[in-house]
Amino acid sequence: QVQLVESGGGLVQAGGSLRLSCAASGRPLSSYAMGWFRQAPGKEREFVAAISRRGKSTYYADSVKGRFTISRDNAKNTVYLQMNSLKPEDTAVYYCAATSVAAPTADINYWGQGTQVTVSS
Repeated sequence: QVQLVESGGGLVQAGGSLRLSCAASGRPLSSYAMGWFRQAPGKEREFVAAISRRGKSTYYADSVKGRFTISRDNAKNTVYLQMNSLKPEDTAVYYCAATSVAAPTADINYWGQGTQVTVSS
């Protein structure tokens, strides 16, 4: 069993930055690829970014490419999502997930509880 806890969300103005963290416990994070997903009000949960087990490969949704960066520190059992140039349409609850592979359609092994990100215009 793996427990994932996100942090770092909040309210930011458009153009600003936030850094989300996802801390894992229960099993080594290096056992999993990791992903970030988000769900805006009234919309389905969507893929944001993914990173392979050792961090050598990363994948991004087109909507965040060039603005967001996913990274991981397996020694700290933590995954990060650096979000720059934030837009109001980035407003959502952001979830981290332990996945089978680093891909948008990977099977999800575990979800975090989510952290709210609100971008004001």
